Formats: sequence, C-alpha cells, structure tokens
Amino acid sequence: MRSDDRILLKNMVFYGYHGVFSAEKELGQRFEVDVEMVTDLSQGSQADDMDLTVNYVDVYTLVKDIVEEREFSLIEALAETIAQEILSAYDLREVTVRVRKPHAALGGVLDYVQVEITRGKPAI
Repeated sequence: MRSDDRILLKNMVFYGYHGVFSAEKELGQRFEVDVEMVTDLSQGSQADDMDLTVNYVDVYTLVKDIVEEREFSLIEALAETIAQEILSAYDLREVTVRVRKPHAALGGVLDYVQVEITRGKPAI
C-alpha cells in the first residue's frame, strides 16, 4: 500500500547572495525556505528508529549549505538545486520546495516573491 506521509520544514531562514542585480550578490539578503517531503514513514514511526526515516537535521543542514554557500541568479535555480539534492540524498516519492525572497527589488511594496517547485521520482 502506498503511503503519502509528509515531513515539513517550514520557514527556514538563511542569509544568501542570490539575485540578478550586482547589489544583491554583493550585499546579500534574507531568504526563507520551506521543504515538504513525501514518503512512507510507517517503518520509522513503528520502530521509533531515526535510521528508518528522514533525518531533518541533515535536511536543514543541506538546505542551509546550498542557500548560504552557493550563488544563484534566480530563486528558481536555488529551489531546483535544493529539490534535486534532497531527492538524491533520500528515498522520497516527492519533494516540494518553496523559496521566498522578502526583499525583492521590484520597485513596489509586497510581502515577498515566492517560487514553488515539486519534483519526484517516477512511481514503480
């Protein structure tokens, strides 16, 4: 039976140097990231065993390293990289990544710009 259990890491906040404009790459800014991972959590939850589930400390560290140590022009590319690296590291059916840029230079007032992507492995 297929299970669509989810682990969510919501509103992780990092400082990064992403953007199209040179000032964004020089000064940096705050980025917020959500990760939603879909997998079967029954083995880990029934055994109460961390080795049988997704280690969210490791996922947080992976996302932190990507956001803080790399540079992207587009938050789309940032979200794609996060999704692909999480999918490569864990046995997941699907991952959704949301990247928010609260201080996007658009010439007007808004809460944030957000990109949301969902990537998955083919069902077998």
